[in-house]
Amino acid sequence: MQTEPLSPSPTISVVICAYTEARWDDLVAAVVASQTQHRPAHEVIVVIDHNPALLGRAAHGLPGVVLTENIEQRGLSGARNSGLRVATGEVVAFIDDDAYGEPDWLESLVAGYADPSVMAVGGTIDPLWERGRPAWFPREFDWVVGCTYRGMPEGRAPVRNVIGCNMSFRKEVFDEVGGFAHSVGRLGSRPLGGEETELCIRARQRWPDRTILFEPRSVVRHRVPAARGTLSYYRSRCYAEGLSKAMVARLVGGGDALSTERSYALRVLGARVLRELGGAVWRREAAAFQRAAAIILGLGMTTAGFVVGTVSIRGRRVALAEER
Repeated sequence: MQTEPLSPSPTISVVICAYTEARWDDLVAAVVASQTQHRPAHEVIVVIDHNPALLGRAAHGLPGVVLTENIEQRGLSGARNSGLRVATGEVVAFIDDDAYGEPDWLESLVAGYADPSVMAVGGTIDPLWERGRPAWFPREFDWVVGCTYRGMPEGRAPVRNVIGCNMSFRKEVFDEVGGFAHSVGRLGSRPLGGEETELCIRARQRWPDRTILFEPRSVVRHRVPAARGTLSYYRSRCYAEGLSKAMVARLVGGGDALSTERSYALRVLGARVLRELGGAVWRREAAAFQRAAAIILGLGMTTAGFVVGTVSIRGRRVALAEER
């Protein structure tokens, strides 16, 4: 991978993946926001994930985009990889189809690449709750809805991985380490994830002296439908995250896959539970007790998912070994 800074005005491709017509209005907003940035995008690529009806609608209703189908297997990883195949920018940025970037989103992302050691830059993802944030929903778990969460750096800082709704990479990263893994990541509405984490860890293992940067001034607004503000979704998403972490650990090793999570649980979650319980007792705030309970529940469900996923993977390995 190159060791010199990118050109003073590096070209940046924006990739937006879509799979359902139910988000059509959001997709249009994401495209328009990407096309009207202060720092113009080199191209806006829309990838349709195995949905012919949506592909036809996009062909007529999204002028000025590079439109392509997911030519790999169904799912977000395949769709992103399909976008990478046609991207021609020096930097490739990704944003969800139900999110939109602030006018200086791309400008702030690209600024990080002035440092030649930076291979990826991610930014802030603010939730736009359809019915307002539930009082019980802890900000430490905003990753459940794909957003920046409490405990992340407040200023520009190196991180282990970026978050999928607002992330960018030098194109050369994919040329050398490959694309997103199909064995992790979202498929339709199935609440799995982890593909960007696995990719970032793989890149860091390849180039341990290079940096993945969090730039909080690069802001994306992410819509959160009412269904994702429910306790049932919270539980299922936490459990699915545990399953995803088990798969990521299998691919890149448990030490790298869980290093940030261990630190976060010890440094942030324990202290927040105590703080919320204190608020529940001294201020008689019922929602504080609910948030403390939600943190404990979320951590427990994520751990359970990881254990089940790990056991399942080991079981498959044993079965394959016996077949041989």
